[in-house]
Amino acid sequence: MHPANKPRKNATWHVLGAQLGQLRRAAGMKQPELAEQLCISVETLASIEQGRRTLKYDLAVEIDQLLNTGGVLAAGVLRVPERERYPAFAQDFIELEQQALTLLSYENQVVPGLLQTEEYAAAVFASLFPPISPEDAEERLSARLDRQKLFDRKPWPPMMSFIIEQSVLEQPLGGRHVLREQIRHLRRCAELPFMGIQIMLSSREKHAGLDGPMVLLETPDHDQLAYIEGQRVSFLIDDPDEVSVLHQKYGMLRAQALSPEESMGLLDDLAGES
Repeated sequence: MHPANKPRKNATWHVLGAQLGQLRRAAGMKQPELAEQLCISVETLASIEQGRRTLKYDLAVEIDQLLNTGGVLAAGVLRVPERERYPAFAQDFIELEQQALTLLSYENQVVPGLLQTEEYAAAVFASLFPPISPEDAEERLSARLDRQKLFDRKPWPPMMSFIIEQSVLEQPLGGRHVLREQIRHLRRCAELPFMGIQIMLSSREKHAGLDGPMVLLETPDHDQLAYIEGQRVSFLIDDPDEVSVLHQKYGMLRAQALSPEESMGLLDDLAGES
């Protein structure tokens, strides 16, 4: 596997998790005992100690009190950089996304995160399995909405292209009202001068994107990168040969999808505006 394709480990949470494990052992506690007192699963505690799951501030405060650590863990959490609120595997992409000159996105499961309304995004996080805590869902929702500040970037946002499967716009995540408002939001976004939205009809008999969603981006240094997500894994790809293949796929997807003008008409139909 190309080095850039490997999920990046989050050193900060790894260190905090190791510190938690050391403090727990110094207090003479085993994982099941501490997990029971915290009302969390042993698996959750083990994931935190291994750096695979973030340590929330409120939980850090509670652990500090139980282990009598003088607030060490809570202070460490407060010092975590803002960008590391995101899952470790996505942090590099999130940072690059905010700096990108161009963004090309194809999605076949949900509306792309940058285009999600607050209610739709909340429904996406409510659908995760295994379920996440309300606190974790709220934190992820806040982080997702923060990403959308990219639209206000000065002097200009990136040039963006989004190709979305028609089936995504027919699945009522969160209910029909949430979906309708999401479609109306997409229709407004389609009018933005730096954005193109195209819909891939479900009736297509040939399809270049059957391997799944992808995002292609150009950095300020004009490097071409790709970001791929799957089940509990993601890859940031910088190999020119691999990125070139994905650009070829995206070009074909653009040709197979409805034009931006036709897509706006379909969005009107789906929203009941025509």
